[in-house]
Order: sequence, then C-alpha cells, then structure tokens
Amino acid sequence: MSNHQKRLSVPNSWPVERKTETYTVKAGAGPHGEDGVPLLVLLRDVLGYVDSKKEARYALNQGSILVNGDAISDERRPIGMFDILAFTERDEFYRVFPDEGGRLALTPIDEDSAGSRLGKIVNKEQVSGGDFQLTLHDGTNVRTEDVSYETNDSLVVDNETKEIVAHFDYEEGALVTAVDGQHAGQIGTVEEIQVTLGSGSNTVVVEADDASYETIESYVVVIDENFTGDDE
Repeated sequence: MSNHQKRLSVPNSWPVERKTETYTVKAGAGPHGEDGVPLLVLLRDVLGYVDSKKEARYALNQGSILVNGDAISDERRPIGMFDILAFTERDEFYRVFPDEGGRLALTPIDEDSAGSRLGKIVNKEQVSGGDFQLTLHDGTNVRTEDVSYETNDSLVVDNETKEIVAHFDYEEGALVTAVDGQHAGQIGTVEEIQVTLGSGSNTVVVEADDASYETIESYVVVIDENFTGDDE
C-alpha cells in the first residue's frame, strides 16, 4: 500500500497547499481517523523545521518531540484537533486548534498549558465493575466512576497521569467552537439546543460576535477561555 496521498484529495482540515505538488505523505494508523494530519506535514510544511522525511525521522529519534506528553518516533503519526505538540529542545509548545474554515492550525501556548489536553465525549457506556468508559473525539478511552459526565461534554485530561482535571458541560450558555461545517473556527455561546426526533441530527444555535448561527450538534465542542487560541 502506498504511503503517499494526492494533495487534491486530502481532508479540508489538513493545512497543506493542494496545487503546489501532486502528492503528500499519507497518515498512518492512529487517532483522529482520516482527518488526522501526518506529523511530517506539520514539521515540514507548517513549521518548516525539516525539509524531508529523512530529517523528520532523525529529529524524532532524538526523543524531544512530544505529542500529548509522549515521545513520537513515527513521522506519519496522525495529529488532530486539540492535540498538544511539545518541542522540548526549542522550549516551544502548541495546541492544534481549528481556524476559520476548519483548517487545523498550531496555536502557541505556554508549558503549563501543554500539560493537558481537551477532549469531547462522543460515547459513554457502562463497563464491568460499574465504571463508565468515556470515548473522546480522538478515540481515547477514559474510565471513571463519576456518573455526571455525558456525551457532548468536554474533558481536560492530564497528559502525564491521564486523569480528568476539568469538565465542561454541554448546555445552553456553554462556550463552544465549531470544528466542522461552514462555521468551522467560529467561537460563541450556546443559545439553544434543538433536539430532533427520530434519526435526524440534533442542532444547536450559537451566538457569535457577529450573529447567531445554527449548526449540527456534532460540529461543536465545548471549550473555555483557555482553549480559544488566545492564551499565547
């Protein structure tokens, strides 16, 4: 199977130019599904820290490039929404955050902020022993005894201990960012949650700076002011 992908067919969230070259690297297996951006793309095309796959592999082998607190050795490792990138030798830290239009962008943050990451709960189920398993948007599973967490809520997970350190309810009045659709990247406050009967998707009305907009419930993520991209 080829390790390359045509640039014209990459997901809209990938921060790559589509017409400069024919191919780019294909993301490997891992979190975020097909929307995950290969780490090589960020190192080479976005940050300009390397010029080639060979240079990327050498840099990764030094053990100083971390994703969510873990050293990464695979240049095709998928990177996605709300991941934390740390370059310890450079003392640089970034949060992956959707910009307007839905492209993933790297937002500079401080070292303290890089110690945890945000995750949206996309599934909740009870497991043996009575605990609950929460599945986050990137496929991460978190196990807890707490019954208060619900689907569409957001959690902040410590990168070292993997413990939940904060919880944001999905409710009217919550601060959210749209991560998909025509309003991707827009931040606002939930004005109304509209429940659709049957198999249709629930929708949400969000009050933004300019005007309110309506979008699909799955397109928004609850955040707080520390996750707006303004905490540089």
